[in-house]
Amino acid sequence: MAAFRRLAISEVGDVTVVRFVDRKILDELNIQELGQELFQLVEQDHRAKLLLNFFNVEFLSSAALGKLITLDKKVKAHNGKLKLSNIRPEIYEVFAITRLNKLFDIKDDEADALAAF
Repeated sequence: MAAFRRLAISEVGDVTVVRFVDRKILDELNIQELGQELFQLVEQDHRAKLLLNFFNVEFLSSAALGKLITLDKKVKAHNGKLKLSNIRPEIYEVFAITRLNKLFDIKDDEADALAAF
């Protein structure tokens, strides 16, 4: 498996759990790199079940949301499943305002998300 700079990857059964290294996902260059790493999990590593755990994330830019939407499309194109967990209320608010809470399957915590696969 390739080394990731922006992501911490672990396996729980057949689910790939992704934690974000950065607390603030704002910088365009970091977001590009983050996107490439997430897309690699699906396209090159053929991970079918992804859980993105946002426990560490304090800020998320709209450009980062764009990467998540693209990731969702890629996961679905590969017949996979994507779940999100541990999103702080202030970040969840952005998901709600943009109606992305309807697109993504968002769970309160990692255990709930893992159980939902």
